[in-house]
Amino acid sequence: MLRQVLKGVGLLSMSAAFACAMAADMIDNAAASSTMEGVTVSTVSYQTPQLQLLRDDGKSVSLVKELDDGRPVVMNFIFTTCATTCPLSSQTFASFQNKLGAESARVHMVSISIDPEQDTPTRLRAYAKTFHAGKQWQHYTGTLQASQAAQQAFGAYRGDKMSHTPLTLIRAAPGKPWMRIEGFVTPDQLLHHYHDLLAAQ
Repeated sequence: MLRQVLKGVGLLSMSAAFACAMAADMIDNAAASSTMEGVTVSTVSYQTPQLQLLRDDGKSVSLVKELDDGRPVVMNFIFTTCATTCPLSSQTFASFQNKLGAESARVHMVSISIDPEQDTPTRLRAYAKTFHAGKQWQHYTGTLQASQAAQQAFGAYRGDKMSHTPLTLIRAAPGKPWMRIEGFVTPDQLLHHYHDLLAAQ
């Protein structure tokens, strides 16, 4: 009888060890998937501040009206002399608009400069041309105070432009929450998240 009990205990121990090993493997796989994704995605509600910005066509515009024109918004923060984060983020936007094809006319792509003292509308137009920005993709500058207020409102302010980190924000429609994507999102990931957000509204 004792031998049978011990044998049963041995089987239970083996089962527990197997279960632990399986659980560890599942955790490792989940961590790998998260690492492969390379980005952190969350849903956040933001209040767009009442401020004026300069669009790349030189026109002074209300940020609220620009973001609330009825189209879905895909937004990031850049500066034209950046040699690391911004070119990658802008290239992602360029590939994203290409993947959208004709659908790109129905989305408002917004890039706000975090270095407005250097980034004039003329410089932003040249920068936009480098990335073949379509009419739906507009770049904005303004006063330093306005730029910082926009960054702070959307959790993008890092105190210094050199501390800038990759951030993409998507909103399906005015009044809806924003999807916040931190990290270097790929064009395919961005397209996937964009379509998912539109489908969920």
